[in-house]
Amino acid sequence: IDQKRKADCGASEREERASNMVQSINIKALTTLASVVRRPYLAAPHLFVPTVSDVNYPALRDHCGIKAVIFDKDNTLTAPYENSLHKRATFGLQSALDTFGIANVAIVSNSAGTDDDPGFVDGKEIEEALGISVIKHSEKKPGGLDETMRHFPNVDDPSQLCMVGDRLLTDIVFGNLHGMLTVHTLPLCSGKENKNDNKVAKVVRTVENTIMYADWWGGRKIRSYTLDHKVWKGEYECPLVLAATDEKDPLLGDLGKKD
Repeated sequence: IDQKRKADCGASEREERASNMVQSINIKALTTLASVVRRPYLAAPHLFVPTVSDVNYPALRDHCGIKAVIFDKDNTLTAPYENSLHKRATFGLQSALDTFGIANVAIVSNSAGTDDDPGFVDGKEIEEALGISVIKHSEKKPGGLDETMRHFPNVDDPSQLCMVGDRLLTDIVFGNLHGMLTVHTLPLCSGKENKNDNKVAKVVRTVENTIMYADWWGGRKIRSYTLDHKVWKGEYECPLVLAATDEKDPLLGDLGKKD
């Protein structure tokens, strides 16, 4: 009974922290929005994949000049506000670790490791659960470059970083603003599995993906202006997407559909 009470208390504490964390406003994203409206290609990723497990990490290292990989957490590596690695992300995270080493793989989250995570409580839990560092940063993505660069002493230039995440206006804009190679993923979870997701984030993500990927002239125009990366010359010359698995890959138009 005592063990059950402890487990229930632990789950309640995590839910309470998650509730508090999702209420915080991302000031940096709001102030950057004007720049994105003027230059919408800042939100266009270099690469789109269904999950982090569909990326060729050795090719990133060997042909793209990438020295370290940064992952978003919620709906990229884990279910929202959960600290266990999602089964669909297991292969991808392990491949990144095998390729770059544990010192060169980290999480930059807009919840854990920020001022919304007092005492770095959530950050420590995630580090223990996933086995990789959570970078502390006071300014949410698309801010946080200084702390990120300090975390990787072997990285001389942001173009040597690869940013992987499911949000265009935070993860991808963060990477593109600083010349990183950017990889956009679908959210890992849907339906009941996505019950803890930030409701505002779900709505904004749907709008982001609809504008960027739906079959309309505006989305095609934005993607045609995707920023060049310093080293990578494109998927045609240097493929970074692994061969399709048994899962059906989504069509671009499907990204605008709600969870």
